[in-house]
Amino acid sequence: MLNPHPTRFADLNGVLHELVTDAQAILGDSFVGAYLQGSFALGAGDRHSDCDFLVVVRGRPDAAQEAALREVHRQLPRRGGFWHGHLEGSYAVASDLRTTAGLGREWLYVDHGSDEMIWSTHCNQPWTRWILREHGITLVGPCPERLVEPVPDTVLRDCARAGLATLADDVLAWCSPSVAWCQRYLVVQASRSLYTVRTGAVASKRDALRWAMMHADPRWRPLLQQVLADRDLGLDPASAPRPGSMDQARAFASYVADVA
Repeated sequence: MLNPHPTRFADLNGVLHELVTDAQAILGDSFVGAYLQGSFALGAGDRHSDCDFLVVVRGRPDAAQEAALREVHRQLPRRGGFWHGHLEGSYAVASDLRTTAGLGREWLYVDHGSDEMIWSTHCNQPWTRWILREHGITLVGPCPERLVEPVPDTVLRDCARAGLATLADDVLAWCSPSVAWCQRYLVVQASRSLYTVRTGAVASKRDALRWAMMHADPRWRPLLQQVLADRDLGLDPASAPRPGSMDQARAFASYVADVA
């Protein structure tokens, strides 16, 4: 039976009901279950969050199923509701999902707000399956613990460390340094990576910032407070970073790479 109240937003619950019933009809016996991960699973989802989902399938969708799923996600953002344009997720193959041996395999994926699906490793990452197993919200299907084996904390830590040396360059290669949202994103990603390296767990954006205020060098608190306070401003491509804040964000990312 479909979970009627997976989030505190009635309109989002309706969109998720649409998504799951469409996926069940298309996938038939290949459908295993549908789940929320990401910020909503971590208890931090709000109207500034995307809604991260995973639909677990027994095998890669065949050509007809893939075409039908692509059409569902082509139409969803055009249905007019707020949350129709804020879904992000993948159709995860159950055998890939079960252990970390399946990491890096491509799944059918739709990016936040996109109407075009691609094959991507975006959701096939250690932190995704950790959130799913430890905190995932079941929309319909078996308990996530039956689908995902525990993710070793060494895998989480190593993955978090791996990209820190080039984090600022990697983020600002696709996210313009002239946009305030990108400054905040860089600080958040550095904070989440540091949290994972130190704890072997995964935190929401908000909780990672608050944790970093307590555990990082105190000189970074004004920057972290600024990013936390500005989070509700959302993405505005015309909004420039506060003066000097992008340089501070780069310096914080460098600090995290050093201490991690």
